[in-house]
Amino acid sequence: MTTLLSRTLLALCLAASGSAFAQVAADPAADLGPLTQRWLDDAMARNQPAGLPLRMEVSVGSLDSRLRLAPCARVEPYLPSGARLWGRTRIGLRCVEGATAWNVFLPVTVRAFGPAWVLAGPVAAGAVLTAEDAVEGEVDWAAEAAPVMANPDMWVGQVAARTLAGGQALRQSMVRAPHLFRAGAQVKIVAQGPGYAVTSAGQAMTAGAAGQTVRIRMANGRVISGTVSENGTVDVAL
Repeated sequence: MTTLLSRTLLALCLAASGSAFAQVAADPAADLGPLTQRWLDDAMARNQPAGLPLRMEVSVGSLDSRLRLAPCARVEPYLPSGARLWGRTRIGLRCVEGATAWNVFLPVTVRAFGPAWVLAGPVAAGAVLTAEDAVEGEVDWAAEAAPVMANPDMWVGQVAARTLAGGQALRQSMVRAPHLFRAGAQVKIVAQGPGYAVTSAGQAMTAGAAGQTVRIRMANGRVISGTVSENGTVDVAL
């Protein structure tokens, strides 16, 4: 969902850059902030990404007041390499019609308010989350890099990866799958090849949760890697 939004806004940047700020500014540094704000507001109003339950807000910072830019007939906005229009970021602005070429960056904050599940109280590290641990609320999805888990199926039954405070929106980095076995436990290994499967046993070198890759020490001392299945066995491909 975050990726879709970023791609949509990046497309807006590219589409609007050809006509944005087509005027000569006596003091470009003073005009860039308000002009960028209007450009972003207009672009988002006309091209709100479909299917996203988000209320978008964009605020534009300011350049260093000591900066002096040469007059420019047309300024082109663009998204710098590696940046995305999500949370605290920046937009590049370059003079494409002027006696002196220049390129500057404006800080931008993109907020995306939408439904989420907010912890009703503190949760201890390692505790299994239940439906009663969180209530519905509206949060800024873009406030942190980790995605919001808007669907309860994504976090009910998961384990708190660390101590969680009440009032936090549940995000993917805050939970993990419950361990199906601990380090040192004897586990069943299913080795599969073309048309056959062989079962054996080994000792887990780490705790394992469904979907994780773990290392297993065999009786002969050999260490192999496999994927933990939903039922706690370790699948090894041959």
